[in-house]
Amino acid sequence: MVSKPDPKGTPRAASRRDFLKTGLMGGAAIAAGAGAAKAGGDPLITEIQDWNRYLGEGVDAAPYGTPSEFEAHVVRRNVPWLTADPVSSINFTPLHELDGIITPNGLCFERHHGGTAIINPADHRLMINGLVDTPLVFTMEDLKRFPRENRAYFLECAANGGMEWKGAQLNGCQFTHGMIHCVVYTGVPLRYLLEEAGVKTNGKWLLAEGADASAMTRSIPMEKALDDCLVAFKMNGEALRAEQGYPLRLCVPGWEGNMWVKWLRRLEVGDQPWHQREETSKYTDLLAEGKARRHTWVMDVKSVITNPSPQAPVTHGKGPLVISGLAWSGGGTIKRVDVSIDGGRNWREARIDGPSLPKALHRFYLDINWDGSDLLLQSRAIDDQGLVQPSKDQLRAARGGNSIYHNNGIQTWHVNTDGVVENVEVS
Repeated sequence: MVSKPDPKGTPRAASRRDFLKTGLMGGAAIAAGAGAAKAGGDPLITEIQDWNRYLGEGVDAAPYGTPSEFEAHVVRRNVPWLTADPVSSINFTPLHELDGIITPNGLCFERHHGGTAIINPADHRLMINGLVDTPLVFTMEDLKRFPRENRAYFLECAANGGMEWKGAQLNGCQFTHGMIHCVVYTGVPLRYLLEEAGVKTNGKWLLAEGADASAMTRSIPMEKALDDCLVAFKMNGEALRAEQGYPLRLCVPGWEGNMWVKWLRRLEVGDQPWHQREETSKYTDLLAEGKARRHTWVMDVKSVITNPSPQAPVTHGKGPLVISGLAWSGGGTIKRVDVSIDGGRNWREARIDGPSLPKALHRFYLDINWDGSDLLLQSRAIDDQGLVQPSKDQLRAARGGNSIYHNNGIQTWHVNTDGVVENVEVS
């Protein structure tokens, strides 16, 4: 439990009027308020620097572009003690270093059950069998002759935030919420392939199987398979990365990431679910009375403040402060995000900026003037179905404290007077 600060000491949000008043004071005053140095006294402005003086590398120095050397810290990271072996493990997207809604391909989190499969696309095949009129086998070239679509979707591991069920554990939004990414997938709607094979009338379920060493398999209801699932071969315009399922993966929009089978090799049509390991002993929700909920596929409405956060402290001191974060819902689009700076006592509507697409990430901002007092930052998302992100106490009241998966409870960050940020829980 963390005590909440006296509301009298809580900084107020910056209004449009505040910023207009500041603007009338002139550009120099604004810069000074934001901590900018005067040009006349800064040698980085007044003196010639090496990058002004010497020629740089030519156009072929890096045939595949790489980030600046000064961004070398922006990488996926793992928590070694979470799993026994890295071939069946997880690493995390550095959410605190990103902005907008699209995740760069090289920063999309990894989740493997048998390590990364390395497959020559010329040797890869996708088979459709089971309750179909015509069993089929497709090469990659065959698949690329079908009409294709481009869709921006988030992919979230069902265990994202799982360590936080019993209280604040991991100090960084990369580790509490970083099992998520959002990219533009290019591929063939799954329904086109199923129509080509001809699903029999008693074909109600689909088993998706991967070609990796774990032979990952998941059962998917036929209604979902025929709705918006995509068999994808590109992400953000280029081929899938090996760790993201190259050369072919399944996209199951809005549903838990374990169902997005990578290195997709087989689709079997059946009349009932297969009850595989990943949908019985794993990826089910253990309730307080000891029973487990099954087939809880949808990723519920959720959000997190990415800045400030434990890995992104406030370093500039008092004054203008941009609070930023991400919100998403497996049920559709985000209608509104509220932000609290006093641990949930008061809420202000944040500004959602950029594309607002179904089953994709949404970027939100709240601009405040920070007076240097303690903050307890929270965000609460509401989707277009009217579903509201719950507090952790509300979530535990409904499902108990035994779960690992589908934790969409409100996250709290404590910002102290020095700008240091810590993961805490406010009930």
